[in-house]
Amino acid sequence: MSNQEAACYTVVYEDSAESPSTQDLRNALQRGTDEVKIDTLRKIIVSTINGNAQPTLLMPIIQYCMPSRSKQLKKLLHFYWEVCPKYDENGKLKQEMILVVNAIRNDLQHPNEYIRGATLRFLQKISKDQELLEPLIPICRSCLEHRHSYVRKNAVFAIYTIYREFEHLIPDAPELIQTFLAAESDATCKRNAFVFLANCAMPKAVEYVLQVYDQIGSLDELLQMAIIDVIRLDCKTDSTHRPRWIRVIFELLNVSSHAVQYEAATTLTGLTQHAAAVKAAASTFINLVAKESDNNVKLIVLDRLDTLHSKHGHVFDSLIMDVLQVLSSADIEVRRKAIGIALSMTSSRNVEDVVMFFKKQLQKTQEHDYEKAPEYRQLLIQSIHVCAVKFSEVAASVVHALMEFLGDSNNPSALDVVAFVREVVEKFPALRPSITERLIQTLPEIKSGKVFRGVLWIIGEYVESAAEIMEAFQEVRKVLGELPILASEQQLLDEANGPDEEKHEEEGKKDAVTSKPKVLADGTYATETAYTSTTSAKLEAVKAASKPPLRALILGGDFFTGAVLASALTKLVLRVADLSPDAHKTNALRAEAMLIMTSMIRVGQSKFVSAPIDEDSNERILNCIETLSDLQASPAVHDIFLSDTKAAYSKMVAAQEKKAAEKRALEATKEAIVQVDDLLTFRQFSKKAADDVIDYDEDVGRATGAGEVHEDFISNLSRISQLTGFSDPLYAEAYVKVHGFDIMLDVLLVNQTADTLQNLCLDFATLGDLKLVERPAVYTIAPHGFQSIKATIKVSSTETGVIFGSILWEGPNLSEQAVILNDIHIDIMDYIKPAYCTEAQFRSMWTEFEWENRVNVSTIMSDPRDYLKHIMSSTNMSCLTPEGAMSGDSDFLSANMYARSLFGEDALANLSIERTEAGTITGHVRIRSKTQGIALSLGDRITMAQKDNKSAKT
Repeated sequence: MSNQEAACYTVVYEDSAESPSTQDLRNALQRGTDEVKIDTLRKIIVSTINGNAQPTLLMPIIQYCMPSRSKQLKKLLHFYWEVCPKYDENGKLKQEMILVVNAIRNDLQHPNEYIRGATLRFLQKISKDQELLEPLIPICRSCLEHRHSYVRKNAVFAIYTIYREFEHLIPDAPELIQTFLAAESDATCKRNAFVFLANCAMPKAVEYVLQVYDQIGSLDELLQMAIIDVIRLDCKTDSTHRPRWIRVIFELLNVSSHAVQYEAATTLTGLTQHAAAVKAAASTFINLVAKESDNNVKLIVLDRLDTLHSKHGHVFDSLIMDVLQVLSSADIEVRRKAIGIALSMTSSRNVEDVVMFFKKQLQKTQEHDYEKAPEYRQLLIQSIHVCAVKFSEVAASVVHALMEFLGDSNNPSALDVVAFVREVVEKFPALRPSITERLIQTLPEIKSGKVFRGVLWIIGEYVESAAEIMEAFQEVRKVLGELPILASEQQLLDEANGPDEEKHEEEGKKDAVTSKPKVLADGTYATETAYTSTTSAKLEAVKAASKPPLRALILGGDFFTGAVLASALTKLVLRVADLSPDAHKTNALRAEAMLIMTSMIRVGQSKFVSAPIDEDSNERILNCIETLSDLQASPAVHDIFLSDTKAAYSKMVAAQEKKAAEKRALEATKEAIVQVDDLLTFRQFSKKAADDVIDYDEDVGRATGAGEVHEDFISNLSRISQLTGFSDPLYAEAYVKVHGFDIMLDVLLVNQTADTLQNLCLDFATLGDLKLVERPAVYTIAPHGFQSIKATIKVSSTETGVIFGSILWEGPNLSEQAVILNDIHIDIMDYIKPAYCTEAQFRSMWTEFEWENRVNVSTIMSDPRDYLKHIMSSTNMSCLTPEGAMSGDSDFLSANMYARSLFGEDALANLSIERTEAGTITGHVRIRSKTQGIALSLGDRITMAQKDNKSAKT
């Protein structure tokens, strides 16, 4: 057998320290028991697989192992005959193999059916060795008539593999198997025989299907699957039996086997695009999802259903409620996928039913024993949000139901409700009065600072009547508690200390110091003194006392919420001043708002808060106080509060709608773009009568790499790394190609001396998450000769890796010589691709990820947007910040970027830069990730990109 046709085996680890010699193995085979022979033969097989064939042991194995009756030893012998060298240097079969063939022949006639069946399975492994198989053909044929089905089913596949490789050895195999199939009663044997006919004699397979046409629904599951494959293959051509095949597939949709149902439904959509057939296939997929217990299978079937809906959307309208029944599954991923399909099927005709179903499911999540209720509730709220925004007729019916969840303990669900209410209030002005009234009533139920901020912003922007403003002030008083905050808290502390504090002051001082003896480790005595503070303990008790929700947040250090409250109160007071002619009432509200704001600032500087007020919040609250103090003096500021913020949100919503509309239009008009000089295939000329679910033979070439896009010559040159110098005795360079999770190194060695370099070894080592798969072999290079060596390195994470090493060889007079190679740095950009996520997902990951790398900006660029584009191109990251948020002439720029690696690692980045008066850019880039490697690697990449940009400019 030529080297090109030699089989390839898996390399098995072999401990060289415990590797016995050939003589030791021979002695163990000769004198050992069956257990010793099994262990010895296992070592020989591993050694043979790893390249050490040991041909001298072939005869001892034949002599001492073949006569044994141990079934385990016989099985190991089959493994050995498969991997051992069967041919000599001239390519002729070794003489010893005659004995092996005779032993195989005896096993094929053995009275034990297990030995016969195992030997027939072994023949399938050596199907390329014609000289071994030829004497065994008559016995294989006779095994088709054996009484045991295990022998018969293996005999069928043995004949199949022999016929496929050497048709002339069994020229009548199709007729033989056809006769066998007609007389066979065992289901597995019939299936194997039918597979033979399907692959070697398709007309006979079609003939058999037509013979059993009326019994197909009652056949065994394996045979039904094989029949579906034959139907799929037969319909590649213009088969005259297509109508009959469609009726067969329709019948197979109702069998009990889930696998047969799935294959039948998939095949049916490939045979016809008739609405009834597509609807039947979709119903089958939905029933499979409902009945199947494996969540992975559910997701696969839902993916198939989604693909089918994308091609035949109009047919699915009546099945949307059936799809929603899949939500009874407990797995959140299955629910998410099913809801995604249902939302794509939602139309104005069925949206009310869909939303009603979602609301019922939402009520179920409030039950205490409901599984994964918070995640499912958030998913339902997001789905209702999508429906309400897309179909305005249902917005009024769901918005009040969703506002009940503003006080939900699950913060993400409440935040989704706030986002939904904010968008509905902006898009549907008629609903504003009822929504704002309900929001004002809900304030005491809210627990989260983020939810408070969203609700207060909505109240500040959209509460427009004087009566509602007064009601809003009353509710704010309730959630803030007694004012001023600092004075009331101090009063509580004074009450906790008691009226007779001075009387017991001396006792408190005595009780403040307590002493007790203590035995030390060496056995000596010491005095332990503890100092306690009664005042600090009472202060903590005052802090821990029950308080209104907004007051508790402010005392807990959430002054960002306090700043939003100050802004909302300022808007309400300014609006009252415009609406009401009663100056007395306006001044009263203004004084109360200013009291609340000053109270927040003062308590933020006291000992009653967990954290002091930050500078930004303090400045913003002071700005609001200043605006209210000069109520009539600054109309421009009034416009900013009352108009500009609402206009900015309206602009953002309009931009989102425009982007969504463009996306829908792009999907609707999406066409396959083909270049004028591209090669046309015959499939494009054929009639498009079915979905692309039939596997074409040419797809195999694409899967094996025949259809890969080859890189151009210039691209290949850029990946060459010089490893040694031109003056070294051995010149080396490597072509580095990244292929998925592997790095392929093609090293070219050039002997620049007049001597022969013997025992040359290329030794590689790695840093980072790189692993050398196998060590290159030893070579000999002639004078001025060339040698190409290939090495494969596995990559396990996105981390900057380094490959280094040396070349060792024996020069003249067996003197050892070496050359140290230059380092090869692996570019992580080959593993990082741009990706997209929502703002909420970005913020969640930014909070969760613990590794951060901060890179200071150092560039000669003057335009912040040009610098952003430069960083995006250098790091393969996408910009999540909308273009509208970065538009306009500004010296400041802040943008969020996101990318994902091939290994599923998320990389986040925030760019914050400013253009100085001198025209230079200052700032920093903050990178966050879950693992340290990708954060450091991206930071190094940005630093290198800045240096390259500087050198290019100079």
